[in-house]
Amino acid sequence: MLLALDVGNTNITVGVFDGSKLRATWRIGTDVHRTSDEYGSLFLHLTERQGLAAASIDEAVLCSVVPPLVGVFEEMCRRYFKTRPLVVEAGVKTGVKICLDNPREVGADRVVNAVAAHHLYGGPVIVIDLGTAITFDAVSEEGDYLGGAIAPGIAIATEALFTRTAALPRLELDVPKKAIGRNTVAAMLSGIVYGYAGLIEGVVSRIQKELGVKARVVATGGYAELLARETPVIEEVNPDLTLVGLRLIYEMNRARE
Repeated sequence: MLLALDVGNTNITVGVFDGSKLRATWRIGTDVHRTSDEYGSLFLHLTERQGLAAASIDEAVLCSVVPPLVGVFEEMCRRYFKTRPLVVEAGVKTGVKICLDNPREVGADRVVNAVAAHHLYGGPVIVIDLGTAITFDAVSEEGDYLGGAIAPGIAIATEALFTRTAALPRLELDVPKKAIGRNTVAAMLSGIVYGYAGLIEGVVSRIQKELGVKARVVATGGYAELLARETPVIEEVNPDLTLVGLRLIYEMNRARE
């Protein structure tokens, strides 16, 4: 079985594949201070609780936007799962042509999402990843990565309201009942949730216009479900998109030394 790891700034999304079937997923907090042994012990516990034998996991693939954790997870995979993970980075076969001024600038997770979205939905497709940052990625009909946009994530904006103002409280994100809030929390929820729904609609509209054709819009990430309920622009929510992309890229590179 294949262990897939998507290491983000806030969360690490983990999946175990048996062939093309996703057997289990977990989301844990990212902590750059944890050692390979701490992560290994945690993953052994998670797999055991799911009824998966650690010995049956003999392959691994990972992408990371947190460079210090790459070596940690490489060591964890070697020590606890007896395998050398494929790290999605420059030089790894993805099947995607990256049409950027400097292709090395694009985050590995964005390329992975592009691979999965084109495989599952065809092209052109726009991928919105609603995580620590919000990324918009445009993928052509042929599967080329055309570029996109980056904005501060909804959690960053919410925390900024609390930390950079004297009177506003820390907010638990939820769907607002009305746009006109009758108290401080309701007003903050309206501004954040409806504001980000408007941001998504505006950026997607501009990308669609530049593409010149109607592209399917797919969302993933921790806040995808919340915001998809508030805007018709998002046509599909797939929380496992990055994990699927990691599996596809691993299969492309299976014959590596």
